[in-house]
Amino acid sequence: MTFTGWLTIALFALVLTALALPLGRYMANVFTGERVFLSPVLGGPERLLYRVMAVDHRREQDWKAYAKSLIVFSLAGWLLLYLILRTQDAPWVPHALNPLGYHSASWNVTFNTVSSFMTNTNWQFYSGETTMSYFSQMAGLTVQNFLSAGVGIVVAAALIRGIVGRSGSGIGNFWQDIVRTVIYILLPISVIAALVLASQGVLANLANYLTVHTITGLKQTIAMGPVASQEAIKMLGTNGGGFFNTNSAHPFENPNGFTNFFEMLLVLIVPAGLIFTYGRMAGNRRQGYAIYGVVMFMFLGAVAVAYIAEAHGSPAQHAAGLHTGVIHGSGGGNMEGKEQRFGIAGSALFDVITTVTSCGAVNSAIESFTGIGGAVPFANLSASEVIFGGVGTGLYSILLYVLLAVFIGGLMVGRTPEWLGKKLEAREIKLAGLGILITPLAALFCTALATASSAGRKSISEAALSKAGGNTPQGFSETFYAYLSQANNNGSAFAGYTGYIQPNAGNLGAHGVTFADILGGFDMMFARYAPILFALAVAGALAGKRVTPAGLGTMRTDNPTFAILLIGVIVLVGALTFFPALLLGPIVQGLTGHLY
Repeated sequence: MTFTGWLTIALFALVLTALALPLGRYMANVFTGERVFLSPVLGGPERLLYRVMAVDHRREQDWKAYAKSLIVFSLAGWLLLYLILRTQDAPWVPHALNPLGYHSASWNVTFNTVSSFMTNTNWQFYSGETTMSYFSQMAGLTVQNFLSAGVGIVVAAALIRGIVGRSGSGIGNFWQDIVRTVIYILLPISVIAALVLASQGVLANLANYLTVHTITGLKQTIAMGPVASQEAIKMLGTNGGGFFNTNSAHPFENPNGFTNFFEMLLVLIVPAGLIFTYGRMAGNRRQGYAIYGVVMFMFLGAVAVAYIAEAHGSPAQHAAGLHTGVIHGSGGGNMEGKEQRFGIAGSALFDVITTVTSCGAVNSAIESFTGIGGAVPFANLSASEVIFGGVGTGLYSILLYVLLAVFIGGLMVGRTPEWLGKKLEAREIKLAGLGILITPLAALFCTALATASSAGRKSISEAALSKAGGNTPQGFSETFYAYLSQANNNGSAFAGYTGYIQPNAGNLGAHGVTFADILGGFDMMFARYAPILFALAVAGALAGKRVTPAGLGTMRTDNPTFAILLIGVIVLVGALTFFPALLLGPIVQGLTGHLY
């Protein structure tokens, strides 16, 4: 551990907060239909899009109509992306957009990939630079990065309207929300971010791959491509799917310390800003501050544990005689699988950021973390996207926990639970409870199925299997993390677990592992859209409720007492659902001197 490392973490938290406050105010204006400084420029394109889509954006929708529009929109995006990926080597695709003539991946891997990008997961069983053409990257994956992120944000906006609504059952119009989210929020920031990244050396071209001769006389192929534009929305939309297989550890995606810091800010800026958006739209900024304090406290706690664990090293390293020492200013510790450009602090902070959200981008190998350090991403995912979480997803997830905490708090003081003047009844609590439990249910069910079946064990790396073919703690960790990551729409991996077998270069002759591809695809879709439907149902249930003035006995939800209660509920739910599984994998590895 070093002073510079701790200073980086503290500076990041301060800069994030300073940027999130004005962005939260701006997004509140966007969602309430107020004029913003971009209206003169984007007002015309906005109206044109409504005409092209032939929708009445001024018509208020109830939660069922809103959900129907969202599902139809997502299904259309799924079909279009599947078509693009399955025909990337078709004769009508210009050579410049597929210069290496990459063939389409097998149907099962394509099913998994399409489901992944549609759900904002961006789980990748393939290597981007050896599988996807430029056209697939730009017209397919990058477009879905915008749209899937937009879907998460509009659900959060709809839930806020339901919470603060005073009459009727309307929660907004999906088509207006998705258009305004993409063109007023995601697109402008992405353009600026892409220019910043390109100025720092992130690739932005359509050139053929380069072939060079190394000093040893061997040939090496260097991938090219339109990376900066995809990298910007990859981080901003908490998508996480990399243009290159090594993701943000690749110097063409993340060239230096500045871009590393900048990309981390991109990941959290919208989730953090949306918390302040909620406070403004609810007319109670203190409640926004209270929720922000909860998530920032839990976030910094996760960063501290990961940083300390990695700086200290593991019992297995110490038993093997690998003692810590100062390595390029990192302060020593576990440098296995880490970029020396970023050191332990930059790696621990980056991987915590991308696992508390639904981003999943990595600048180091999570499977190379120590047992305790590797348990932190597990714990972050076990919180089910409430520590900032994905764009939109994080806000509506923690608001469901707020509802549950209000209910529990009301029972503790012997009063009917009230939230912003609305009485909470059995229907809302049941819907919120189901929305919260969907992700653990999906992750644990898929892990059990994959672990118990021979088809599932085919995806585990040989090194993580015992001689008898069973799971070691590392093998279980690989499987559990894979389905936990996919259920949380995160996309990061504990490595080793695969669903695609590729040759050394390209994808001709590659084949998918059908069990992992199909189970993972359904895991991602079920865990994405079921909570969305429950969140919208909660919005619909609250939208028409009558508001009553707060009384002397009303429990406040904007003070430190409620913040502590909320943290307790989040930790309790996460511990009850996931702690036994964590004991079987990363925790047992962290407490043993055995090298798996």
